[in-house]
Amino acid sequence: MFASAWVIGLFERSIDELVALAVLMPVVASMGGVAGTQSLAVVIRGIALEQVKEGNRLRLFNRELAVGLLNGGLWALTVAFVAALWFGQPGLSLVFGVALVLNLVWGVATGTLVPMALARLRIDPALAGGVVLVALTDAFGFFVFLGLATLFLL
Repeated sequence: MFASAWVIGLFERSIDELVALAVLMPVVASMGGVAGTQSLAVVIRGIALEQVKEGNRLRLFNRELAVGLLNGGLWALTVAFVAALWFGQPGLSLVFGVALVLNLVWGVATGTLVPMALARLRIDPALAGGVVLVALTDAFGFFVFLGLATLFLL
């Protein structure tokens, strides 16, 4: 959580200049966390049922990435359209959509890899996975969204 606060602090001036960023950034972080949580649940279940093995980890990872990219693209189009109607700023909507896709892909990648790594370290991924996932997707989502907005809109 401190990582997210630190990232937001890096872009304080950008948020001051374009207040709509403060309205939209929780959506980017939240949707990345939701996508990651779904992948986390799939992988933890697979580990518990001994279905996730050394030989199928890459295939599982690639499948989750594909789902994240597809979901990210569909959701990005939807929410970017809503943001365009709401704020009347096509550039902001484009940055919002791109950040959403990137964070959804990051979320599913993290949601897939974190429980695998925790299991290898003999740490129960069901106990620690969610905390790690949320910290990573929130900080990454804020950084990508605010960073892209700072680069292209301000």
